Amino acid sequence: MVLLQLSSAQGPAECELAVVKALARLQREAAAAGVQLELLEQEDGERAGTLRSALISLEGDSENAVARAWEGTIQWTCPSPYRPRHARKNWFLGVARCAAPSETLPSEIRFETTRSSGPGGQHVNKTESAVRATHIATGISVKVQTERSQHANKRLAVLLLAHKLADDDAAADATRRAQRRALHHHVERGNPHRVFKGERFEPTD
Repeated sequence: MVLLQLSSAQGPAECELAVVKALARLQREAAAAGVQLELLEQEDGERAGTLRSALISLEGDSENAVARAWEGTIQWTCPSPYRPRHARKNWFLGVARCAAPSETLPSEIRFETTRSSGPGGQHVNKTESAVRATHIATGISVKVQTERSQHANKRLAVLLLAHKLADDDAAADATRRAQRRALHHHVERGNPHRVFKGERFEPTD
């Protein structure tokens, strides 16, 4: 399982719209590759229907290939749908793979299983597949119930905790904090990994 974070990097609304379009394109490419994509967290943009950031998981035999195809700076070339006479036509977002958890992290976590809640019918209510994982030293916890099996939810919980610990000043070292903050504040504008154009977000390659 791989976690990817898509970020508009504090760009304008057009960059936040690009995150939505990139996520939709990524979903199609993942499905075509037989990779399951789950949207784990999102931060809405200032305009309806846009996203400042999205955290997703990829799982399947080709998960790493799909992730590699998107990691880096993504450029969207399109006239602004919000500002028709605006001269700028190039918009950027960043896609980064979240840091892998350390080998010792699972031993630092307390796991609790609970019944899942929400849609899913009788299966959801009768099985204790949901997992709450708490990092003992910091008290940071996550609850995961997106997967049907307890084992898969535990794996995802460990990845999510690693992601949250990397964002936490008390738990992450200065280098990792700087790297993660750089994703949100600095997207390299001149060397895109992939380029898309038009309202349909079509690839140029």
